[in-house]
Amino acid sequence: MFGCIEIGKKQTPLLISDFQKLYKNEGLTSDVIKLFQNIIYDYYERNRREFPFRKNLNPYRVLVSEIMLQQTQTNRVSEKYIEFINKFPDFQVLSESTLDDVLKIWQGLGYNRRAIALKKISEIVMKEYKGELPDSVEILKSFPQIGHNTASSIVTFAFNQPSIFIETNIRRIYIYFFFPGKDGIKDTQILPFVEQTMDIGNPREWYYALMDYGVMLKKTHPELNKRSAHYKKQKSFKGSNRQIRGKILKFLIEENGLLKSEICSKLKLEANKLDKILNQLMKEGFIKKEKNKITLVK
Repeated sequence: MFGCIEIGKKQTPLLISDFQKLYKNEGLTSDVIKLFQNIIYDYYERNRREFPFRKNLNPYRVLVSEIMLQQTQTNRVSEKYIEFINKFPDFQVLSESTLDDVLKIWQGLGYNRRAIALKKISEIVMKEYKGELPDSVEILKSFPQIGHNTASSIVTFAFNQPSIFIETNIRRIYIYFFFPGKDGIKDTQILPFVEQTMDIGNPREWYYALMDYGVMLKKTHPELNKRSAHYKKQKSFKGSNRQIRGKILKFLIEENGLLKSEICSKLKLEANKLDKILNQLMKEGFIKKEKNKITLVK
């Protein structure tokens, strides 16, 4: 059972098999789309999740939260989002802050390249767009760390404009409703359904509703994402380059520069492996070598 359908004055339970049979017989008609929307919204009205990044929205805050939400769980983002917004309340403050200050607040979120991307984006917005975030998917895609899905989600949540994108929870829903018993489902197969079933009048709330329903499905049907052609098992964080990068940045935040030998000793890491990681951090603009010491870029 996953929803109800109104027959006369009664609410009759509707099974997923009933919906799938209706869709199979009738196709994606306006009635089938309406039923699908009603199921999603009915659940959302009773079980919507509350997050600080869904309140008091403006384009800057949406940008920050969407970058933070890349590969990071919502509960961790909720805590850091408030701290980040309090420290850097708008594009101007963030653009004028040092990378050192930004990374200090970012600690604990991981994927630190997102922090430097946010700072660079704020500088671009201040310099080229007079402090106003563009509402164009194509322009946003030209910014660092922003691909099609992130650009589309920013446009949807910041400006309440309809845009087509897929993320994990959304993918799970459409596989569940429209691809029963099928594996290896590509996003290109799902996208037409996302487009045709969208609530054009209020895309922001529609996507919130989809995501919340998708989180519920993760608990009740954890196998759904494995049926996607894009499914990949996440690699272990412990001992990964990502963990080592985070530790290096943490050391440099806490101390005013370190010798390479000191970093090597702290990490108990082979010199060759450390060199590769340090070189990558330099290329990405996080660190620099200054008088034999490794320091953060200011």
